[in-house]
Amino acid sequence: MATIPELMQANLLEVFNERDAERRRAAVARTYVPDVEFSDPEGTVTGHEAVDEKARDLLDRSPGFVFTPDGPVRVARDLGHLAWGFGPEGEPPVVRGMDIALVKDGLIARLYTLLLTD
Repeated sequence: MATIPELMQANLLEVFNERDAERRRAAVARTYVPDVEFSDPEGTVTGHEAVDEKARDLLDRSPGFVFTPDGPVRVARDLGHLAWGFGPEGEPPVVRGMDIALVKDGLIARLYTLLLTD
């Protein structure tokens, strides 16, 4: 069973940072419950296919951009938090945000993405 820090890293780097569709779908299957709810400023989607589609669409709209962790994963009981940056590889991020996840039985059940603005 994965730890909350491992799940948070997998969410950011193996799902939302993964451009290879097959590897991304495999990461989705091992990171989230089947009926995961993912909410961001655009709305809420449910399920593995919807999360995979969100990641694919974001990456397709942002060629050359990568996610990078912006600090350690923080854990409080069944919640994980990870701040991140998103931008051209090797350059300062153009967007900053954070993911907050509710973990149940070793998988992410709910995921919330917040965008940080200056």
